[in-house]
Amino acid sequence: MDKSDVIRQICEHISGDNLPDASATLQLHYPFAPQKREARQYTARQMAETFVRDGFIDRYRGNRLIFPPVLRVISEFIPSEFPYHPHGKMTFGHMAYWELFPTIDHVIPVARGGTDSKDNWATCSMLTNSIKAGWTLEELGWKLQPPGDTSVWDGMFRWFITHVESNNSLLKVPYIRRWYSAAVQCGVL
Repeated sequence: MDKSDVIRQICEHISGDNLPDASATLQLHYPFAPQKREARQYTARQMAETFVRDGFIDRYRGNRLIFPPVLRVISEFIPSEFPYHPHGKMTFGHMAYWELFPTIDHVIPVARGGTDSKDNWATCSMLTNSIKAGWTLEELGWKLQPPGDTSVWDGMFRWFITHVESNNSLLKVPYIRRWYSAAVQCGVL
């Protein structure tokens, strides 16, 4: 049954002062399922390994993504034109941090019964992740795209390692240092 029809029927029951049938219709056709929200923290290495595995591709939309510390390096060199905000506030940071910054999403949301495991992780942009939220792919009409090929696109991963190695002063920035360590542990593609 179409969800809008469920709501229409509920409203008809309410108009007829028939709250038991309104409740029964809702429970049968469009039940409330509370969603548990748990904060998850992934190490830079776990994220880097996932991004490399997925080929720096947004697995829901197919867009190419950039290895996160590359964006921060740009902000270090041209902060006025490419501002960074430590909490990702869109009004203070460049939109690339939303559009091109990869993150880990759960293909089947944990709140909907999915596991917090590598086989349920998919790389996507911060923007895509915020759109997907706790929805399933079926509910959104989305499909999981195949991983990218890092020999074709590596998200600037190799550039980042090479650039940091030739500009050691960047390692004074804890964020860049953490990601550099993770990238080296992953190994060069």
